[in-house]
Amino acid sequence: MVWGFIFGIVFGFLLHKGGVTNYDVILGQLLLEDFTVVKVMLSAVVTGMIGVYAMKHLGWVTLSPKSGSWGANVIGGLIFGVGFALLGYCPGTIVGAIGNGYFDALVGGVPGILIGAGLFAHVYPRLRRGILQKGDYGDVTLPQLLKMREWVVVPVVSVLLVLILVWIETLWPM
Repeated sequence: MVWGFIFGIVFGFLLHKGGVTNYDVILGQLLLEDFTVVKVMLSAVVTGMIGVYAMKHLGWVTLSPKSGSWGANVIGGLIFGVGFALLGYCPGTIVGAIGNGYFDALVGGVPGILIGAGLFAHVYPRLRRGILQKGDYGDVTLPQLLKMREWVVVPVVSVLLVLILVWIETLWPM
C-alpha cells in the first residue's frame, strides 16, 4: 500500500508536469488538435508494462489479472468516454486537477465519478450476465491471450508503441 501511495503521488506529479491536468490540453485532445494526452498515456503504458514485467521476473510481484470481455470493455469505454467528453477530465486527471486547485474538477468531477459509479452499480446486476459477458476472454494477460512468451510480447509491443509515439510527435510536436 505504501508503494502504491508513493507511485500514485509520482504519477500525479508526472501527469501535472506532462500538462494533462490542464483543461485546455484535454480539450485539445478531444478536438484532435493536441496529442499531449495520448503521448503521456502511451509513455505510461510502455513504462508500466516494462516495469510490471521486470518486477514479475525479479519475483517482486505476482500478476492477478481480472477477467475481461469485449462487452465489458465497450460498455466501460462508453461510460468513460461520455464522462470524459462532458467534463474534459478522466478520473486520473480529475484528481491531478483538484491537486492543482481547479475548482471545476472538484465540483464537476467528484460528483460525476460518484453518480457514474452509482448508476453503474445500479444497472450492473442486469448487465452482468448479458452484455458484460459477450466476448469473455477470461483472466489472462496479453502474452497469455496471444499464447506467446512475455519477453517476446513486451519488447514487440513496447517498440510498436514507441514507433507510434515517434509518429505522433512528428505530426503534432509538443
